[in-house]
Amino acid sequence: MVTEPPSRAQVLVASNRGPVSYTPRDDGSLEARRGGGGLVSGLSAIGQDGDAVWVCAALGEGDREAVRRTGGRLDPADTGGRRVRMLGIAPEVYADAYNGVANSTLWFVHHLLYQTPLEPSFGPEFRARWASYETYNRAFAEALADEAADGAAVLVQDYHLALVPGMLRALRPDLRIGHFSHTPWAPVDYFRLLPDDIGRQLLRGILGADRAAFLTHRWADAFTACCTELLGATGGTGKTRIGVHGLGVDGDFLRERAHRPDVDERIGTLRGQIGRTGTGEERKTIVRVDRTELSKNIVRGLLAYRLLLTDRPEWRERVVHVAFAYPSRQDLAVYRDYTAEVQRVADEINAEFGTDGWTPVVLHVEDDFARSLAAYRLADVALVNPIRDGMNLVAKEIPLISERGGALVLSREAGAYEELGEDALVVNPYDISATAAALHEALAMPVDERAERAKRLAAAATALPPQQWFLDQLTALRA
Repeated sequence: MVTEPPSRAQVLVASNRGPVSYTPRDDGSLEARRGGGGLVSGLSAIGQDGDAVWVCAALGEGDREAVRRTGGRLDPADTGGRRVRMLGIAPEVYADAYNGVANSTLWFVHHLLYQTPLEPSFGPEFRARWASYETYNRAFAEALADEAADGAAVLVQDYHLALVPGMLRALRPDLRIGHFSHTPWAPVDYFRLLPDDIGRQLLRGILGADRAAFLTHRWADAFTACCTELLGATGGTGKTRIGVHGLGVDGDFLRERAHRPDVDERIGTLRGQIGRTGTGEERKTIVRVDRTELSKNIVRGLLAYRLLLTDRPEWRERVVHVAFAYPSRQDLAVYRDYTAEVQRVADEINAEFGTDGWTPVVLHVEDDFARSLAAYRLADVALVNPIRDGMNLVAKEIPLISERGGALVLSREAGAYEELGEDALVVNPYDISATAAALHEALAMPVDERAERAKRLAAAATALPPQQWFLDQLTALRA
């Protein structure tokens, strides 16, 4: 049954993924599953008074069926009381926009992932996918224009929707529009891998906003440099204000969630997998939790661990690398290949160094939040070594939750470096020798020093919780 259009909203959020997804049941009904993460937590700061609406895309067949049944205005019983408008974008258009452009092109540019002797190559096929990206962005702009009250504040999220601010500005010049980039922003020379007209179109799309915001000053400065280089001094940021809002973690929620019975149960299982030394001592743990996303640099992390065991044989049988690598974007061949390579390297390390009583790498690839939290609690060392990352909340979560005063080995290319660098052991993510040395230093760090560093890291991690992050943007946009 299609619901009647409600009153127009004063605050709107637009993102590719919404706060709920649907799965068809055998009896024809739909199972609604609510999502988590910083954006969902952040939006809860504006309450459920009906003045806010979240616009998102239908991601799969269950979502598209929900759109058909409701006209896209979802049942608040499914969404935790939030008003959600879900867009039923044609599957082939969505696939081109999401996989063909956003994840296979823009993500690669901003994370510096291309093997440039071979890729990218922008020809007619890419231009066809780009047309779908434009169509996808236009659908969001039109829905936002339809839902927004006069002078409403609109917060557009991420690289999927880079064209929306400019399109929406043309439709509704009365609105206050913000755009937030959750990824890094590419430096000028790398951004110019994109066709010139498309690079300029992306920049002008974001510059349609009153305010463009980023996770760190580094990413904001890179965006401004791209505007100056590609659009010229008079066509740069102009009337668009630039902001920086670092995203922290919800410390109260994480601490509470990390001590529920399901986490305690998984701690018992993990301790069994980690085991003890021949003399009965607890083994130390190096913990990482990532999606098998190319930018996360999991393979080099494993290679650094292997080098640690090679160069520092005193750690053999005394340490275990607990590595959770949850599959990501497996509909793309390059991601499937990368996931397979992670498994292959882990298996090689275990074959080379493992003994009857010691498995050097405990690798899990099935997503399990409770198990991740269990690993956080057991962590002596957190390894966070991305090639490039907008922020990386794992770097903030592990020091907060660790019961062992977890030391942090952190890539200087993670956005979190801007906030956490002073108390982390900072590494060049491409340098496995330096990363192995940092792992040794972290494992050997005196308990008191590790605890003091962890205390400061936890304070920095919780300084800007998701709700405050969201409200700060909203306040700045309205100013």
